[in-house]
Amino acid sequence: MTDTAHPTHSLQSDLRLARELADMADAISMDRFRANDLAVSMKPDMTHVTDADKAVEAAIRGALRDSRPNDSVLGEEAGEEAGVGGSAARQWIIDPIDGTANYVRGVPVWASLISLAVDGVPVVGVVSAPALGKRWWAATGLGAFIDESLGSATSSSERRIAVSAVSELADASMSCSGLSRWEQAGKLEQFLGLTRSVWRSRDYGDMWPYMMVAEGLVEIAGEFDLKPWDMAALIPIVEEAGGRFTSVRGESGPWHGSALATNGLLHAQVIDRLA
Repeated sequence: MTDTAHPTHSLQSDLRLARELADMADAISMDRFRANDLAVSMKPDMTHVTDADKAVEAAIRGALRDSRPNDSVLGEEAGEEAGVGGSAARQWIIDPIDGTANYVRGVPVWASLISLAVDGVPVVGVVSAPALGKRWWAATGLGAFIDESLGSATSSSERRIAVSAVSELADASMSCSGLSRWEQAGKLEQFLGLTRSVWRSRDYGDMWPYMMVAEGLVEIAGEFDLKPWDMAALIPIVEEAGGRFTSVRGESGPWHGSALATNGLLHAQVIDRLA
């Protein structure tokens, strides 16, 4: 018998909703991007927050209250909100604008990150980067995809994506962010050693390197000092593309403060180098 008080939803419908939420987020964030009157302030952790961050998260939360009232929500700007009945088995995890520092400066590398976690495991992820004209999405068992025509007048160019087949560190491209954070974590020497072991090392910033891993353009991405909303949406996309996503220590999920994404073939080698 179906529990009408706590209805079930298919992954397809959850993914469809996440993409609709991303459409809404993009409309708000692009309207405020490079606006002369953009309101910017500093949070206690000394990171930026804008009126766009707050508006995007508020809009997503409002839509989820209407469409998924039983689900809880965890967002960067407003914290955790329980669903009707207080169950946290299904939790939407939101970063309204990942890369706010870029957003403030007018740099187009930023995105809205929308994820659904079930029992703490991210199963739906959407990464929408309208200023780049790109959106990535995935759900467990349904594959990972990209649309590179976002916001254009042309028809959608959706295609399935997959990680690379590079199996040697010497042939790998790496994008690991935040040199000072690697130093603070006591991993600077290991990090520098890894950069010397790979073919190429570049820092593309924020969510983009992880999506490049999923597309097969980069083999390794990682950083420290992250929150669950920085990572949750990335995980299904990387994993459905055939890669692996853990903490730098190899722990699963977005709950451990660091991220390491690879094409899977190199994951054990990279963890060993960083140990």
